[in-house]
Amino acid sequence: MNRLFYTPQQVGLSKVEAARETLQAINPKVVIEAYNANITTAENYEHLLDRIRRGGLGDTRISLVLSCVDNYAARMSINRACNDIDQIWFESGVSEDAMSSHIQVMIPGETACFACASPLAIVENNEGTIKREGVCAASLPTTMGITAGFLAQNALKYLLEFGDLTYLLSYNARKDFFSNYMLRPNPECKDTFCLKRQAEKTATSGFVGRREEAIKAKIAAANADAEPKHTDNEWGIEIVKEPEAPVQTIEVKIDAKEAEQTNLEDLMSRLKNM
Repeated sequence: MNRLFYTPQQVGLSKVEAARETLQAINPKVVIEAYNANITTAENYEHLLDRIRRGGLGDTRISLVLSCVDNYAARMSINRACNDIDQIWFESGVSEDAMSSHIQVMIPGETACFACASPLAIVENNEGTIKREGVCAASLPTTMGITAGFLAQNALKYLLEFGDLTYLLSYNARKDFFSNYMLRPNPECKDTFCLKRQAEKTATSGFVGRREEAIKAKIAAANADAEPKHTDNEWGIEIVKEPEAPVQTIEVKIDAKEAEQTNLEDLMSRLKNM
């Protein structure tokens, strides 16, 4: 979360407490639960699972998980939890120099999870220290704002079922370049829950197929509603297509001998008089 989200009066508060204070000031009717905890520990990981399962209205399962954490270990905890209970989640992040960012939709078993394509630091078995020593992550409000906007827009598309869902959007701030594509799951992923979800959804259309069909049905219903409601035509009024105006052609013949004796101004004058 970008530091511009906070105010000087919130110094001393944890990020989650300050965020809750800011958001409730914007909309006091929103119910926000704040937990300041390290989700990479066993105890807090179980609490994370519980809030995903029972954090919705009436102790129901939540609709969507949005990840805005700032380290790889926390992302891996969210990834494992969502793969475990087959929960769709959206990942987002900004590079250390704030010159690039991304948002990614994680659908267990259907799109690549966060463990499917591990960066070099993870291959070298140091995921707990993914950030390099002495490196301070830059805070460029424009890059942060662009990323947050796309994440929120994608969440609305998912929840309200409209438009095309962006499965993986990458942004290069230096060149203002965007790439948009989908990553399929890695059949050799190291997350056992990811492999389990892949096996379950191999022969099914899954979320991606169901969403495409739902969008098509909505478009068809909207087109049907757009048709005329009143079929009675007491006065016999008809809408006819206006005939196209005939195309006029002009034929100009000038023999070679005459052309040699005629200058350009004379030719133009003759054309205007036709």
